[in-house]
Amino acid sequence: MGAVSAPAAPQRRPARDWTGLAFVAPFLLVFGIGVVAPLVYASGLSLYRDQLIGGRSFVGLENYVDVATDPRFLDGIGRVGLFLAVQVPIMIGLALLVALVLDSGRVRGMRFMRLSIFMPYAVPSVVAALMWGFIYGDQFGLVGQLNDATGLSLAGPLSQTWVLPAIGNVVTWEFVGYNMLILYAALRAVPEELYEAADIDGAGEVRKAFSVKLPALRPALWVATLFSIIGSFQLFNEPNVLQSLAPGSISTHFTPNMYAYQLAFNANQVTYSAAVAVVLGLITVVVAYAAQRMTARRETR
Repeated sequence: MGAVSAPAAPQRRPARDWTGLAFVAPFLLVFGIGVVAPLVYASGLSLYRDQLIGGRSFVGLENYVDVATDPRFLDGIGRVGLFLAVQVPIMIGLALLVALVLDSGRVRGMRFMRLSIFMPYAVPSVVAALMWGFIYGDQFGLVGQLNDATGLSLAGPLSQTWVLPAIGNVVTWEFVGYNMLILYAALRAVPEELYEAADIDGAGEVRKAFSVKLPALRPALWVATLFSIIGSFQLFNEPNVLQSLAPGSISTHFTPNMYAYQLAFNANQVTYSAAVAVVLGLITVVVAYAAQRMTARRETR
């Protein structure tokens, strides 16, 4: 009989290399402290309610039920939804037009134009709201001065009828340059071979824009649209600053963020404010995800 071979020694699993985790640890630490911890704290806080007698007590999902039927919150959500549906397409359309014009290379002083269009984004939103608030003023601002000089009675931009478009104009002025830079950077990354192929086919500038540039811009357009959707639901600085100039047109619940701020710092309803913030965050996620799914379906088709 042949010799029985000894069983093979079990192979040792290689030691896990933690080098990669060491590189990302600072980011994970900051992300956990600055993002995850506040979300967990706000979510936990929203399950309680402050009462005059008995202090803070656990109420489960009652705050969320109240938020779902709160007319002030629903009014703010509807107003922000209208703002998003009108302002975002206008802003992205203007940014796309400017990016295409700059990319055509037929504009003189292109560097100056690019910088001047982007410059409003460098202005803090509070300063921009104050500046436009002075322009909008029908008693002391540019509108009032025009009325005095011409004898007309131009409608005040901060009236109840026009205050939302007036805020939309401020936001558009601020962020057209930011979105333009995203789209322009994507256009500069389009391979030259595509333009050469279009030239061989005899395509003009308009044909290149629709057949080459716009298809290449789809990912960048989606990113700009996603950021704009999130920013619309976060609308706070502009109406909050303009409220002192038009208290009759801009209420404390003009936007959901303003409502949450008023509840937490003026009405001392911190737990209910946390529930409002959590619901607003969930709505933002759902709307952004729905927009992403619609875009993915169109690309698949």
